[in-house]
Amino acid sequence: MTLVTDTAVKALLTTATTVQVRPRYEGSNICTWIGFKHVNYLVEEAVLDHFRQSELPARALYEEHGLGLDIVSIDTRILHAFHMDDVATAEVTPWTKDEDGTVGFKVTITVERGGEVLKAVTSKVRVSLRIDTYLEAAGEVPAQLARFAVAKLGDDLERAEAAAAPAEAEILASLTEGRNAYAWKWNIPYPYCHFTERIQMSGYLRLMEEGKDRFVADRGISIKTLLDDRRWIPVVPRSDIRILDEALMEEDLYTVYSVEEVFKDFTYTSKMDFYVLRDGKLVKTATGSIVHGYAVIGNRRDWSLVNFDQHVLDAINGVHGS
Repeated sequence: MTLVTDTAVKALLTTATTVQVRPRYEGSNICTWIGFKHVNYLVEEAVLDHFRQSELPARALYEEHGLGLDIVSIDTRILHAFHMDDVATAEVTPWTKDEDGTVGFKVTITVERGGEVLKAVTSKVRVSLRIDTYLEAAGEVPAQLARFAVAKLGDDLERAEAAAAPAEAEILASLTEGRNAYAWKWNIPYPYCHFTERIQMSGYLRLMEEGKDRFVADRGISIKTLLDDRRWIPVVPRSDIRILDEALMEEDLYTVYSVEEVFKDFTYTSKMDFYVLRDGKLVKTATGSIVHGYAVIGNRRDWSLVNFDQHVLDAINGVHGS
């Protein structure tokens, strides 16, 4: 059995680590550029490797101590684009606030361009160690990790109030009423989950990406439409997501994508809220935001940012006749 030692926990909480990371081939959807979801996957991998280097790998924490390593908050800024086959260096620096009840980290990812090392990504991440209750108890939580162990995700974060919900057929309309928003219901499948029962952070990141895709298609400016008409692609300079409660495998998840702010004609910020229906009430399980812009494809290697035109602005703002 792996022993949770004071030395290992001290390394986890005080010692910076570095690791080389490479984006997955799956994330290169348009030309050879990597989307924001897979950039966040690099951040996640760096944090998981930090636990490994501290001799507290996720597998041992779960198998031997019944602790599920859950990323519960991730706030990422993308400063330079990633490409297929890039090899980057990620540095993870502990950033723990005891009152949070989570393990916190700052992640910086650098990449080389033309002989110059550029800061490509900065991110703040928080991790909870969720005590497994699906299988038999694994015994006492190691004392050195007890302050980061929770019986339920969100217990040590700001919680959202449950809101009364109408009949199921009316839920989507109630979530978008009076808002520049799009909502849909989706049944959580097991590939989006981990530790046997609950949706994991990468699942929410996939839904954030899907939210953009669904929203622009609903507004008549789908991803393929703007690609074919103008060679425009969506770009994401920032995203953040925070888990407030647990959403379980095969529950119906209601997702709301709402436009909050259009900055001049250059970027727009959308909020995303996630709910499950329990005991006749909507319970918010996660909340986040994502900033979008557009770039035009110059050639197979290069793109450049563009301003929205009136057609795109009207679509984003929900102006009829756009």
